[in-house]
Amino acid sequence: MDEQNRNLILATALSFLVILVWFALFPPEEVQQQPVDQATATEAADAGLPSSGTEEATTETAVTEEIVEAGRVDILTDKLAGSINLLGGRIDDLSLTTYRETLDEEAPTVTLLEPEGEANAYFAAFGWIGDVGVEATPTPNTIWTLEDGETLTPSTPITLASDNGAGQIFRRTIAVDDEFMFTITQSIENNGGEISALPYGLLRRHGEPTDLKNFFILHEGLVRMTDGELSEIHYDDIVDYEANEGREEVTQQGWIGWTDHYWMTTLIPDQSTAFRSVVRHIADRDIYQAEAVQPAIKVAAGETASVTTQLFAGAKEWEAIRDYENAGVSGFLDSIDWGWFFFLTKPMYWLLHQLNSLIGNMGWAIIALTVVIKLLVLPLAYKSYVSMAKMKELQPEMEALKERAGDDRQAMQQGMMKLYKDNKVNPASGCLPILIQIPIFFSLYKVIFVTIALRHAPWFGWLKDLSAPDPSSIFNLFGLLPWAAPEPTSLMALLFIGILPLLLGISMWLQQKLNLQPTDPTQRMIFAWMPWVFMFMLGGFASGLVVYWIANNVITFIQQYAIMTSQGARPDVFGNIRESFKRASKPEPSDTKSKGK
Repeated sequence: MDEQNRNLILATALSFLVILVWFALFPPEEVQQQPVDQATATEAADAGLPSSGTEEATTETAVTEEIVEAGRVDILTDKLAGSINLLGGRIDDLSLTTYRETLDEEAPTVTLLEPEGEANAYFAAFGWIGDVGVEATPTPNTIWTLEDGETLTPSTPITLASDNGAGQIFRRTIAVDDEFMFTITQSIENNGGEISALPYGLLRRHGEPTDLKNFFILHEGLVRMTDGELSEIHYDDIVDYEANEGREEVTQQGWIGWTDHYWMTTLIPDQSTAFRSVVRHIADRDIYQAEAVQPAIKVAAGETASVTTQLFAGAKEWEAIRDYENAGVSGFLDSIDWGWFFFLTKPMYWLLHQLNSLIGNMGWAIIALTVVIKLLVLPLAYKSYVSMAKMKELQPEMEALKERAGDDRQAMQQGMMKLYKDNKVNPASGCLPILIQIPIFFSLYKVIFVTIALRHAPWFGWLKDLSAPDPSSIFNLFGLLPWAAPEPTSLMALLFIGILPLLLGISMWLQQKLNLQPTDPTQRMIFAWMPWVFMFMLGGFASGLVVYWIANNVITFIQQYAIMTSQGARPDVFGNIRESFKRASKPEPSDTKSKGK
């Protein structure tokens, strides 16, 4: 039994260390922005940007004044609200109407895009770079004319137009679906000689997002797909880029954009056309910019040519992104950060989504997912618990072996190995279920932390948001006392935990009582403290994850009790509980002897 407990301790300690090691050894680094030279006009033009003499040089005051004069075209769908700025034809005002900042019903809706001049300016812009024969293209300061349509809705696209006065009329037709995808069709009507120009789209954000999580398990920053290869680049890495380092040539299919915790903007050029994918940081204005520049298009005299780019701007809803991938956006589901264990997180989320659709409650869906996972690993668990039952039967022989071996550790080890071999018992099989749980735990944690499905998802009672820690607290006796619980980010919140973490600790403690207490004092002390250490450690985790852990403990308890009982080794749970209290109230024999001396 000691050998079994030793292996269980090692396996459990491993899971504890794996969870804590990233917090202790790899805390998020502070962003240290280093000054770099601003792109020259040549570099900017080559990358598909207006030169530094136009957009880069425009002051916030001037832009704000021109915005008022230029006018706007409203955007209105079931999920989006905002407007298109006729100054530059930018999409720079967008809110997600089905999401609020907090659980408060009166809280403002989530703002995704904001116009230049705001503190957190973030917008999408499109245009052309003149190549041959084009005297002038629309600039960021061009005021476009609304040629067709009034309000952009899923059923009514709008068209903007700009005449350069040199024989070319530029048009931009913008459509939107009932989810989060815009379709921008840019065209040139050429009434002069033959010309060529390069179409581009860009996503510009001023500074890093103010609500960065800076958590190792979550990617925030640039995300792009280049010919089937996914890249995730953090903001601090972009700051350090040398000239042209952020360029990639996409020869087949791809996209580029910015991803936040729950929201994303992505430029998606025609998936059958090559394009240049570029990311840059403009240091003197602290601007992060993602660009998609397509090859030059030739337009003969009297002809019209067009190119289409899609813009995703919205919530990272799995179902919507999956549908866009099925419609032809290559690898778009990978824009959600599935992590190292993507081969587990993807199917795990799919199953959780299906269960939630069936049950209609995410809390019960997590419990149902736990049941499914436990059923899948039941064959391994059965083998493990049968082995534990055999180990329990061997307990008297092991105690007798200890007495015969005395202090001879080598003889003890040899005797135990022979005993295991003769009775066909694997002492390490007891830790197998725990080892299996480690990647499952991380995968589910990733799913709960990263995906938007659990954001503000209620279970019952006081649990209104399964993506947040349990809001109840011992500090106010779970709401019975007339004062508020500590702030979730405070030190007091780590000490005055809620109901779910308490249930977690109790369930782990009861699970331990299925087995006899270790005879070794050190092992017994580690086992005694482990449930309560995990209780405080997981108290600040998402409540959905704690629900999974409690459900897992309860199901494991039932499985182990039933299987060991079927093998004739029924665990004496109440006896083990009484024994643990007796041991806690009695001094160790070694302590008694030392006092006697």
